[in-house]
Amino acid sequence: MAIRVSNQNSYKYFFRAFLFPALISLGSCSGISVEDYSALQPNLVMEEFFDGDLVAYGVVKDWRGRVIRRFSADIIAYWDNGTGTLEEDFLFDDGEQQRRVWKLQTNNSQSYTGTAGDVVGSGEVRIAGNSAFLDYILRIPYGDDTIDVRIDDRMYLVTPEVIINESSLRKFGFKVGELVLVIQQV
Repeated sequence: MAIRVSNQNSYKYFFRAFLFPALISLGSCSGISVEDYSALQPNLVMEEFFDGDLVAYGVVKDWRGRVIRRFSADIIAYWDNGTGTLEEDFLFDDGEQQRRVWKLQTNNSQSYTGTAGDVVGSGEVRIAGNSAFLDYILRIPYGDDTIDVRIDDRMYLVTPEVIINESSLRKFGFKVGELVLVIQQV
């Protein structure tokens, strides 16, 4: 008696045995790390770029990628004994104002620890080449309460005076929004 395997079952077997594991392994290798940018110029030196007056312009996007808000920010940045302070004053297109004051503690020339009033715990900043990646949890107003959102913040120095910044906002692992902004020395 011959056993016949249908094409549909053959495809299911192929997918389970070969294709699915291959896709999983590809997905796990596709993460971008700040070290991928170590050879890119100009080199980002936090104490040099974030020193003095800066201005930022950006947009907030929802989970679909649709722009839902625009903003500008005035930033005063300075360093004292290995601690950087970034005083950020935001103005949104609907008139809302926000203030965030970051404290950056130097660990070494490639690593900093950042804290702010609306950041849960601390954030870790890693530097390589022209890039800085900052990972932290931000507590944001939501209705009459607040929610905690994980921020994957990536900055790229494109000229000695300009950084392009993109941030992904996630809740329970799902993308809930993003920020795109330009920071420029004044």
